[in-house]
Amino acid sequence: MAVTTSPYVSDALPSGTVDAVVTGGGAAGLNGALMLARSRRSVVVIDSGSPRNAPAEPMHGFVVLDGAPPPEILRRGREQVRQYGGRVVFGEVASAEPVALSADEDLRFTITLADGRSVTARRVLVATCLRDVLPEVPDLTEHCGHSVVHCPYRRGWEVRDEPIGILTTSPASVHHALLFRQLTEDLTYFTHGTSLDEGTRTRFTARGIRVIDTPVQEIVNAEDGALAGVRLADGQVVARRVLAIATQMQARTEGLDGLKLPMEDLPDDMGRRFASGMAGTTEVPGVWVAGNATDLAAQVGASAAAGSLAGSHINAPLAAADTDAAFAAAQGPNPTA
Repeated sequence: MAVTTSPYVSDALPSGTVDAVVTGGGAAGLNGALMLARSRRSVVVIDSGSPRNAPAEPMHGFVVLDGAPPPEILRRGREQVRQYGGRVVFGEVASAEPVALSADEDLRFTITLADGRSVTARRVLVATCLRDVLPEVPDLTEHCGHSVVHCPYRRGWEVRDEPIGILTTSPASVHHALLFRQLTEDLTYFTHGTSLDEGTRTRFTARGIRVIDTPVQEIVNAEDGALAGVRLADGQVVARRVLAIATQMQARTEGLDGLKLPMEDLPDDMGRRFASGMAGTTEVPGVWVAGNATDLAAQVGASAAAGSLAGSHINAPLAAADTDAAFAAAQGPNPTA
């Protein structure tokens, strides 16, 4: 089995029980861990080192940090968590399960990594982000984060005024087209085997959006490797410098089946996420979710904010449980009859 090398110096996995384990080392996970560590909680972030925005150029849409490279943001985040005593451990979660306890005992969870190491936690924050599912078009993936973009807010300004193509994946692509039309006057909508009603076609025509119904067969690259266009099933090549794709987004669930977290599908085949309530609460006591694992459309700033909120809400029941335990200890053993 191939050994994956950590892209950064990994902390040691602690022995014993920690207050919280965070699965996922992105904006949501690190900010949740930061809030817990600043509350003097023992917290461990389990990070696989494969963030969703790894292929992306500088991150945009987050005030103060607009234009910062994603790896640098994550590096600074890890160091800030460590500054308050938190640990960031490189590894992949193989399993996460609640520990069977008596009714009057506080919650416990066992998190086991792919290499066999394990840690016990009182609470769990799931911040595993999501996976973008792309249409099966040859050579499409290699352009992701550059000439193939997903979000008009993260990358739209950088591709403004370019010849852009919308490669349809679901009904959500119609809305996607309207957003990207704001950024360029040269927009082509490739239906790619999906249906498009006459009302939408009429609206597209009024907005100057060209519609092509012939399916896209493959990507056409320029001599320098940049995206030059797409080749249709009939052999025609349509020149495009950028393709915008409303991907299907799937929350990363690997290793988390044992938590039995409820999932839900979003409308228009947009994706599947962990269901959650206020501040990332779930139906499973002691488990919270934050970031793109539950809010598939959240940008970096929103994910970070969600992680912060979840972290503070995890600390509150821990404080109550600590008080309950101290009170019970102060009362001493029950008198014998």
